[in-house]
Amino acid sequence: MSDTDTDSTRLNKFLALHNGISRRQADELIEKGNVTVNGHVAVIGGRVKEGDDVFVRGKKVDDTTKKIYVAFHKPVNYVCSRKQQGDSPTIYDLLPTKYHALKPVGRLDRDSSGVILLTNDGDFALRMTHPRYGKTKRYEVTLNAPLEPLHQQMIGDFGVDLDDGTSKLALERVDDDRKDWIVTMSEGRNRQIRRTFASLGYIVVKLHRTDFGNYRLGGLKPGEYEETSVS
Repeated sequence: MSDTDTDSTRLNKFLALHNGISRRQADELIEKGNVTVNGHVAVIGGRVKEGDDVFVRGKKVDDTTKKIYVAFHKPVNYVCSRKQQGDSPTIYDLLPTKYHALKPVGRLDRDSSGVILLTNDGDFALRMTHPRYGKTKRYEVTLNAPLEPLHQQMIGDFGVDLDDGTSKLALERVDDDRKDWIVTMSEGRNRQIRRTFASLGYIVVKLHRTDFGNYRLGGLKPGEYEETSVS
């Protein structure tokens, strides 16, 4: 079956859509022999068509799954996890049951707020988060002390060294007290903004994401959500 077949779909794309994983993760499942099509162990590059029985680790894949995209205003004190961590509730406590199978895209830590996305589309999640796609994220950041001009230059022009590499952020001053900043970045390493400022002796007391790629928080209030589409 060739790539030009119009009634078939690449297996890794099929798995990404219906299992909420990336195509790379789907290929890994196929390589490990965890996927069967019509009773036969699948191979990389395989294709499926309507009516085929696809199983992953013995569980049939439901091919009726609709792609869903949700924009959500994450409040502070909530974690982007299915399981409660200590006393902190999860974002799923604020979402209706119909969204509980969706996976968060662009996580924010417990003490941060702002726009995150949830979806069952693994390819979309990969495009939004992998560094090679360079999705821009914009944050409102407040520091515990005024940012020294030298430190501003270090972060914005040269970058500062962290354990996982150099961190360079675009900084825009909000007012003259030099505590409030607009931070723009296209990476997304774990707690990168907080660690960048901490390396120079500052504490981030507020971190609020307003933009994530083409998605903006808009008028969503903390805890509110809305279905959206690929943008």
